[in-house]
Amino acid sequence: MTKHIGILTAGGDSPGLNAAIRGVGKTALGRYDMQVIGFMDGFKGLVENRSTRLDGDFFSGILTRGGTILGTSRDKPHRMMFGGKKQDMTDIIVENYHANHLDALVCIGGGGTQKNALELLNKGLNIITLPKTIDNDVGLTDTTFGFDTALGIATEAIDRLHSTAHSHHRIIVVEIMGHRAGWLALGAGIAGGADVILLPELPYNIENVATAIRSRVKSGKKFSIVAVAEGALPVDQAELMEQARTAKEEAPDKDARKKAKDKITRLEKNNINHIVTLSSQLEELTGLESRVTILGYLQRGGTPSAADRLLATRLGAACADSIHNEQFGVMIAARGDGAVAVPLAEVAGNKKLVPSDHPWVQAAISVGTNFGV
Repeated sequence: MTKHIGILTAGGDSPGLNAAIRGVGKTALGRYDMQVIGFMDGFKGLVENRSTRLDGDFFSGILTRGGTILGTSRDKPHRMMFGGKKQDMTDIIVENYHANHLDALVCIGGGGTQKNALELLNKGLNIITLPKTIDNDVGLTDTTFGFDTALGIATEAIDRLHSTAHSHHRIIVVEIMGHRAGWLALGAGIAGGADVILLPELPYNIENVATAIRSRVKSGKKFSIVAVAEGALPVDQAELMEQARTAKEEAPDKDARKKAKDKITRLEKNNINHIVTLSSQLEELTGLESRVTILGYLQRGGTPSAADRLLATRLGAACADSIHNEQFGVMIAARGDGAVAVPLAEVAGNKKLVPSDHPWVQAAISVGTNFGV
């Protein structure tokens, strides 16, 4: 019998989403004669049963497009704003899944989407996921689509900032996306020749950063590029954040968990102007003018790179293969040039952070990059 599959994209937009939709859809249609339905705006569209039939014409021309043609949202099935308040809408999702006669639902997204998809799997639905995020922090996959494109954009930005830093003898502090994981700042910092790279995984000492910049000045280099992941923190603040996160994970009850979560929120709000404070501190400690550049959403917009199109296409095709073989409850992960199905239960909540001894870190240290530690 013909299989019916649904596809949705959830979380933040990312380059390569349309390539992934196309990879799943064209393989499902062309190789396996499946029927494909796209749900609009992530899990919210599934709750509201807003869908569209995906046929050959739908997939035409979307490979090179950024963002997601299906739309997206950050709504969580178990805590969705509906009727003026947050409600658990998973039972409605189950109803709509069966109302559309689905044999499987493909959820394309990052870490949050993997956790939300696991909840639906535990409700008895046939779920399969694909890993996207420019942060590259989804566990058990070599890489995520979206990362390579963002890496290229951030690197080009650093390249362009070199000329201004050099001409005006300034420190340029450039903020790069990455709250918990520093892969993007690390990769772009190395590729762009940043003199200092600050990561969430390696809490820094501001004096160590200033010392490195002053040493450059003494050697005749009167400018510096500082690449900072948005979640990077000095040692004292990082300790407070780690204590709050540990308290949240180990909370014995709902009230204790909420208290810890509120503390994390307060610490994150205090960190909003962190990049400006860092710039001012470096200016005071080094005597050089310092300027801030925040790349923001520029990093995840625009046309996906060739590498991301290739990755999303092959993972999408492998996803359709897994549906045909009735292999559910998995995420299709990148492994070398191939793809493997890994249990969704092992992926959800498994955040891939930068190890202090990672080869990229060691290479950066070898060429004289300072990490503020």
